[in-house]
Amino acid sequence: MEIKVLPDTDTVAREAARVIANDARAAARERGLFTMAVSGGRTPWAMLRVLAGEEAPWQQVHVLQVDERVAPEGDSDRNLTHLRESLLEHARLPPDHVHAMPVDDPDVEAAAKRYEQVLRQLAGTPPVLDMVHLGLGPDGHTASLVPSDPVLEVTDADVAITGIYQGRRRMTLTFPVINRSRRILWVVTGSEKADMLSRLLKGDPSIPAGRVRQEQALVLTDVPIV
Repeated sequence: MEIKVLPDTDTVAREAARVIANDARAAARERGLFTMAVSGGRTPWAMLRVLAGEEAPWQQVHVLQVDERVAPEGDSDRNLTHLRESLLEHARLPPDHVHAMPVDDPDVEAAAKRYEQVLRQLAGTPPVLDMVHLGLGPDGHTASLVPSDPVLEVTDADVAITGIYQGRRRMTLTFPVINRSRRILWVVTGSEKADMLSRLLKGDPSIPAGRVRQEQALVLTDVPIV
């Protein structure tokens, strides 16, 4: 695991955008395609706004979601709403290259299976994504892999539905597909994350984030490492 401590959230966002653009160019040269799954959050939205202005092979970039709240289309709770505002409205990314989790389907379990098919179509069987971007919660969660939820133990599916967390059920990528990805990009900002960041860096399996593999992982943070 590589760790870069940067001075502030803006610098973290800019560096994350630079890393993504570099990886996208390399993947496009090597495989003709770059597949990236993104998480939500204030710093990630800033990251995507910067990324929209980077030189990237947009026609070969496909953006998926790491997780999404079960909420109506256009709801401010939806990561997709902010993803569109931050990236799709500003980058030369084809609209159909953003692959939204179908959480507005009444049968969300069946919808999770359909999203697995999207992953396979883009990234093979089993799917191997070029990059998974993750955040870290103050409770140690990442994606929508939250403490004590049964979704933590899913090993036979790449997409699953959680219980209610902070008022919403969620659709989330699971550990198997996250851990198969070619690169994990952690974007961790805010002093309230200090304790969990320390546990993440130690690979503490008692928190969900600590169960993500550390090979090929890069942590960008503004939190001093103690």
